Amino acid sequence: MPKRNQIADEEVKAIEEARKRTKNKNVDMRLKALLMHAAGKRHKEIAAATEFRATYISELVGKYCRNGLEAIVENHYVGNRRNMSYEEEEAILTPFKKAAEAGQIIETSAIKAAYEKAIGRSLEKDHGIIYRVLARHGWRKIMPRSKHPNKASDEAIAASKKLTSA
Repeated sequence: MPKRNQIADEEVKAIEEARKRTKNKNVDMRLKALLMHAAGKRHKEIAAATEFRATYISELVGKYCRNGLEAIVENHYVGNRRNMSYEEEEAILTPFKKAAEAGQIIETSAIKAAYEKAIGRSLEKDHGIIYRVLARHGWRKIMPRSKHPNKASDEAIAASKKLTSA
């Protein structure tokens, strides 16, 4: 009787081919773990070689047996989790940019309100999204500093004036 979650020889060849084609290190390590499982290694041995948890290796093998090679090779993490496109964000920021160029002070709460109106839902207390939008569009916080950080004290300046005028 064959073992549960056993990988056939034809499948091993397909995994080896996929491992040769991939350029993603994470996918390569998952495929390596599958190959080691197919070779009869114990999950603790595979965990030591791949730095995965032994329980994750069990999950990985089960996922492969249920869904095939595509479930292991595909990358599940996508970078763009934005609410709108770059152009839509730019359209929201345009009136604020004009006001900023005119010398007005722009607060993120006003930009947040316009952004929430555009996406049709509340961002609650999170201003981080707005700051990331502003950074994406090249905005930066510019404000004058009250004094130079290395400025001498008033006493040192007065003492210096007495020395040079003599």
